Amino acid sequence: MLEKKTAENVFNEIVETFAENVPKQKSVSFLEGDKSEAVTSQFKRLFGRQNPLHRLLGGGKSADVLLWRNKKISASVLAGATALWVLFEWLDYHFLTLASFALILGMLVQFLWSNASGLLSRSASKPPRLVVPNDLFVKIGKSVGVEVNQALEYLQDVALGGNLKQFLIVVGSLWAAAIIGSWCNFITVLYIGFVAAHTLPVLYESYEDQVDSFGNQVMDQLQHHYHKLDTGFLSKIPKGKLRAKKFE
Repeated sequence: MLEKKTAENVFNEIVETFAENVPKQKSVSFLEGDKSEAVTSQFKRLFGRQNPLHRLLGGGKSADVLLWRNKKISASVLAGATALWVLFEWLDYHFLTLASFALILGMLVQFLWSNASGLLSRSASKPPRLVVPNDLFVKIGKSVGVEVNQALEYLQDVALGGNLKQFLIVVGSLWAAAIIGSWCNFITVLYIGFVAAHTLPVLYESYEDQVDSFGNQVMDQLQHHYHKLDTGFLSKIPKGKLRAKKFE
């Protein structure tokens, strides 16, 4: 019994001395370091983003397709868009020609289905009918109308707001869009935007930290140059005179 007690006492003394020698602040600083790193990484996100990328893209099936959660669906969507672009742009197909061939193919399949089933079996099976719901067009029209009205409202707010920086940014963006439109047609621009929407988000999600770091450096440089431009030229432009005269 005495040997057991002495052994236990020695073991307890060793544990106590080890616990006293180990600095207690390390565990706390480790947790605090994780928290500080999480906070700093949250503030270093591009454009001050705090929500996950999946939530920013809508958080539904469309976000799953853009982020390649299901690779088969995303690849098939991108392949379908590429096939349409090749038909319209490279093979010089027109929309009316392509729609007519698609309708002819659909009618031919239904015709063969209905006649072949009657010849092969006693009871003829009815081929399925394609019916587009009426609410689909109403929803598409409403969503397009809302987006167009929001864009027009934003452009008018920028034009009437008196913020020269925002006004120059919007005008420069529209000018760049006009130059890009002179290089290629509208279908190619739509296809480039579609491919970018299906590739850039997943690449950004894979290399998020590197892109955020590079983007923050670029934003710092742009802000530095804009500060020089503002102090040297933009700040000397009188603001609000035209609006004041208009309201007088």
